Amino acid sequence: MKQFDFSSVKTIGRTCLIDGALWCAFSGTGAAFEFEGRLLSVSLFADGAAEIENNEENYARAAIYVNGRRVVDTQLKNKAQTFDVIKSITPVKASVLIIKLSECAMSTLGIGQLLTDDNADITPAPDKSHRIEFIGDSITCGYGMDDENELHHFKTATEDCTGAYAYKTAQALDADYSLVSVSGYGIISGYTATGEEKIPEQTVPQYYKTLGFSYNKFADKTAPQDIKWDFSRFVPEAIVINLGTNDDSYCLDDTGRQRDYTDNYKRFLNTVRGENKDAFILCTVGIMGTRIYKALETAVNEYKKETGDDRVISFCFDEQDHEHDGYTADYHPTARTHDKASSALVPVIKEYMKW
Repeated sequence: MKQFDFSSVKTIGRTCLIDGALWCAFSGTGAAFEFEGRLLSVSLFADGAAEIENNEENYARAAIYVNGRRVVDTQLKNKAQTFDVIKSITPVKASVLIIKLSECAMSTLGIGQLLTDDNADITPAPDKSHRIEFIGDSITCGYGMDDENELHHFKTATEDCTGAYAYKTAQALDADYSLVSVSGYGIISGYTATGEEKIPEQTVPQYYKTLGFSYNKFADKTAPQDIKWDFSRFVPEAIVINLGTNDDSYCLDDTGRQRDYTDNYKRFLNTVRGENKDAFILCTVGIMGTRIYKALETAVNEYKKETGDDRVISFCFDEQDHEHDGYTADYHPTARTHDKASSALVPVIKEYMKW
């Protein structure tokens, strides 16, 4: 058998190498490559989440695709698992994608050995036509995608970023993507059921310059939030920020709180622009409620006036339609809603980017 290292693959999203494994935290991270040969097996490594029994709500979920068909869909309940992905008597050519379906907070995963027959070859997947980054929350993560019961709650087993508007938009635009998203997080506050208590520790901007946030560690050594991201590794042409749904649970109709959101949104725009000098930035919200959109729109307009940066716009999604499209766990959007959101977003990006 022959073993390939990760110089032979295209990495997807924010990843890092530790002890020879490619570690992934954010939703949608992984690796893509072209394979030619007879045999391919892939090893996946779990973090500390796998050491806790009956922890189905938090085990990392991953998928492996061969020529666009999902051949592995698994939760990492053991520290190491190996999957025979291709077994053929004669040599075959195949496009292979390994992707983390679940989000960063609950668990991370490592892509370990890529073992093949002695005559096989692996080369990086070709670059797509464009590059796009999405910054968001549970909607971007694909929360509850496989559970159309609004009374059910979060499980990594039912979370699948490939069903969400962001992934679908990247596909429609033939774009390589990077997802920077954490469920329940916002600009100034995480989700609060009471509407009374601000949760400032649950915010995305503090982790924007890192490989994510997790309660666990890559290879049980280093937390993703302790690793700085090298922005030269992925330079997006367009960036979609979809943050505000969780802030709205705190802001409600309070104008002072909404002003706090607006001011901090402007600060975050300065951060994003500081790391992405030439990117077009689209600021949006609305799939799970449009109330906070006015405060977002104010942030964008004030930022543009203060900086002269005209490569930023705001956009409001249509709110999800429960009667026609249903809900998933905790009243999150269904695949049908995500399809509608992507269909609305794609032409906006095409128009401004001239794609």
